[in-house]
Amino acid sequence: MASHTERTPGRTRPAHGGHGHRERLRARLLGGGAEALADYEVLEYLLFAGIRQGDTKPVAKALLAQFGSLAGVLNADPRALTQVKGVGETTAAGLHCVALAARRMARSEVRQAPVLGSWQALLDYLTIDMAHLTVERVRVLYLNAQNHLILDHHVGDGSVDEAAIHPREVIRKALDIGATALILVHNHPSGNPEPSRADIQITQRIAEAGRLLGVTVHDHVIVGRGAHTSLRAKGLL
Repeated sequence: MASHTERTPGRTRPAHGGHGHRERLRARLLGGGAEALADYEVLEYLLFAGIRQGDTKPVAKALLAQFGSLAGVLNADPRALTQVKGVGETTAAGLHCVALAARRMARSEVRQAPVLGSWQALLDYLTIDMAHLTVERVRVLYLNAQNHLILDHHVGDGSVDEAAIHPREVIRKALDIGATALILVHNHPSGNPEPSRADIQITQRIAEAGRLLGVTVHDHVIVGRGAHTSLRAKGLL
């Protein structure tokens, strides 16, 4: 059950000596740059919004222990977050909103410039959006003649094979929306981004179908936890 440490009507909290700690964290955050705080301290600071008084360090460390990393915490289902002692709905919603903001910032970076000229921005976006997933998700990024993203299409969830992704349908979608190129993307929930035989075969079939109709398959990116694989970079496309 979720703890109700955020707000408890009718009960007065005892004074807590953590106020100075919060001020010191704020000063380090504002004055020390991107690496001023450890992951648990970043999480501590985020928890201040929902837990107005008291020491947030134990809650931060409990969340990291439960979900494995800062990214794991921020990408966790809000209902799962509230199962950690000290985390109520307000705190869970706040953490969820941070993850949402990060995804939207990364997505805006991808949309503002040609994808092939801002490859790292694309990889950052895909990692933020997919590395935490516990199911395999297949997406197709459709590009126009200037290589700007015109559609980020969620094809479906499941293994990458012709039962889940049909080469003709992928290329037909490109023709329907006026795309001239595409990038295939999926994640490996295991965390290992190395391509399987099925990954390679479906990529080659889609590329061949695209060549016949003038649609270029630039790459197939597989996202793992903290790593990715490009089939083009491996010479498989």
